[in-house]
Amino acid sequence: MAGFRLLVGLGNPGNEYENTRHNAGAQWIEALARQSQCLLRAEKKFSGQFGKVSIAGEECYLLIPTTYMNLSGKAVQAVCQFYKIPPEEVLVIHDELDIPPGTAKLKKGGGHGGHNGLKDIIAKLANNRDFGRLRIGIGHPGHASQVANYVLKKASPDDYAKIEQTIDESLRYVDDIIKGNLNPVMNQLHSFKA
Repeated sequence: MAGFRLLVGLGNPGNEYENTRHNAGAQWIEALARQSQCLLRAEKKFSGQFGKVSIAGEECYLLIPTTYMNLSGKAVQAVCQFYKIPPEEVLVIHDELDIPPGTAKLKKGGGHGGHNGLKDIIAKLANNRDFGRLRIGIGHPGHASQVANYVLKKASPDDYAKIEQTIDESLRYVDDIIKGNLNPVMNQLHSFKA
């Protein structure tokens, strides 16, 4: 199976959103950039923080869109067009309400599940849903009406620690993820609980 050449971490720009639940994906990319000593630079033409890195012998691109979450597709589309990257070689890392903090799930393809960032990416990739997703659990506030407020708040110290542990754990498998060896990663990662 083809691996991933573009890794995209979703979040909202600006200090007021730093470390909020909605920024779990951006946090993951920042952690990977630190781990692989890749400098992320603001890149206007890609509407994001962008870096090039070699992981597991493969050249990959790291991207954190600096648009708001619901416009995330603009940055993804720009990088894909520029580097001729098909959607199936894109991995989007994002926060996920439907799984608890301290867990993560990896999958290929699927819908947007109401996630505005994914919704926009699917639209900008001409409705192609074949990209990969690494979903970082943030838990659910319990009621749909509370979701918008919940995702834009900082997690409790306990939940935040779990989210950080999940990010660290999933980064251990980054070589396999890049190469597209998803099944062994899923077996390991899906049984992990911080």
